[in-house]
Amino acid sequence: MKRLLLAATLAALMLVPAASASASLTGEYARFNQCPLSNPAVEICVFSESSSGNFTLGKKNVPLVNPVILKGGASGPAGVLGPLTFYAPTDGITLSKTPQPVPGGLLGVVAPSWWPQILKDLFNETINNGFTGVTATVELAGSASSIKANFLNALTQSGTVLGLPVKVKLSNSFLGSNCYIGSNSNPMQLNLTTGTTSPPPPNGPISGSAGELTEFEEKILILKNNRLVDNSFSAPGANGCGGILFSWAVDPFVNSIVGVPSAAGTNTAILQGSSYLAAAENLRGM
Repeated sequence: MKRLLLAATLAALMLVPAASASASLTGEYARFNQCPLSNPAVEICVFSESSSGNFTLGKKNVPLVNPVILKGGASGPAGVLGPLTFYAPTDGITLSKTPQPVPGGLLGVVAPSWWPQILKDLFNETINNGFTGVTATVELAGSASSIKANFLNALTQSGTVLGLPVKVKLSNSFLGSNCYIGSNSNPMQLNLTTGTTSPPPPNGPISGSAGELTEFEEKILILKNNRLVDNSFSAPGANGCGGILFSWAVDPFVNSIVGVPSAAGTNTAILQGSSYLAAAENLRGM
């Protein structure tokens, strides 16, 4: 019964009429400034901020210490209470490319003996100069339309709340500027839920949380302190690491450090934060 009441509240709040017109979106509404309001198909503006959590691939666990933003517009046949089609924000950055420090980086890692001498020298020079830090950045592996969202599932804590294909960029002066796990053609498919996962072995289930449903001045719906989880996705091996000349040698090296390719049930994504939704028609009238 509580879940049905929450869903009814969510639907009712989205029907609140627009306020009197003003010059621009400011204050609490400023987070929707990149919502594509000029697109008449957009019914809902979405802004979601994950402020903590972690991303585990194979043997590497990367805590989320820098906030990650998902934003844009959406529409659906049942409005906010059904599956949503996603639209890119006006700045084109649907999922923020936010680097996260990888604990340990390349510290203590030794160049493989089978590498050619020129590559070993380059690696050792990087380590000797103190450039051991590595960052991992989760990027959207596709267009905004590849994102699937369902906020009713968030409230009922069943099914996929947020589905999106991703790839992870590993950045370091030695690894180069194009070192990825996953790609647009071979992404990791996340199906995040606020419910309980059913992963294959060896991982056991983990549980998410819908958080708290609140609203701001009857205009912005807020799902505060929600927890989205998935540990049933697989991860491919690295590609492009070390640049065109050396990726044949560096890709297997990265695979051995990270522990990829890794099968479904050995990886985990946990995102904790808050999501904000507003009726596009309300914002068009402000």
